[in-house]
Amino acid sequence: MIEVESLSVRFGTGRHAVDAVRDVSFRVPQGGAFGLVGESGSGKSTVLRTLAGLVPAAAGTVRIGGEALGVRRTLAQRKAVQMVFQDPYGSLHPRHTVDHILAEPCAIHGLSDADGRVRRSLAEVGLSPRHRFRYPHQLSGGQRQRVAIARALILEPEVVLLDEPTSALDVSVQAEVLNLLADLRRAHGLTYLFVSHNLAVVAQTCERLAVMTQGRIVEEADSAALAEDALQHPYSRQLLESSRGYDRARAAALATLD
Repeated sequence: MIEVESLSVRFGTGRHAVDAVRDVSFRVPQGGAFGLVGESGSGKSTVLRTLAGLVPAAAGTVRIGGEALGVRRTLAQRKAVQMVFQDPYGSLHPRHTVDHILAEPCAIHGLSDADGRVRRSLAEVGLSPRHRFRYPHQLSGGQRQRVAIARALILEPEVVLLDEPTSALDVSVQAEVLNLLADLRRAHGLTYLFVSHNLAVVAQTCERLAVMTQGRIVEEADSAALAEDALQHPYSRQLLESSRGYDRARAAALATLD
């Protein structure tokens, strides 16, 4: 469903140019979930924004369902790929009600029965009708992210891009949202591309993952490799160790890695 080949993204020109993504390639099967992990600034979110059409590629190709995509896309192409952003408050218009936020994509794409779609979308993400006419500031962080997920799904996309959708939430709420995303993927046959710096979250959500640093993929592996402590690249090993929290013995072992 998702094919990324030799993707590169550059910001700026001349000596001020920054290569944010360098020769990145991966594939995600239909109905699969693929994770991109790495520290802040590794380029993983830039890959996501390029797939969404928000950032132009300097080189390489992106295909969704076998169809090559550029920045200029048809409504059908944009409908097929939707994104859930990291900040559930910043991604929702503060002066629009939940009803307005969810109905707007329907109006843009000319979809019928917007009222029914809004009601069904809210129910699917576990929100009741009483949330429909509230503003974002009247919702909890978890409820706001559920609205953001509902907005992405209301257009019935094939691919959902998830940019650290739980990192701004409390740990208990994170688990609820991850379980919701898993249920929605099964129910709708969705394909996920999931970006996170949290390896445990990716292991729970995705079948495969790629580790990124300095704009490049340094390792691709099954999520089972995390549970088996089988990542090979030194950076991947460091990322895995850091996700476990501080331990004096592990810190000393990291110092010996090349």
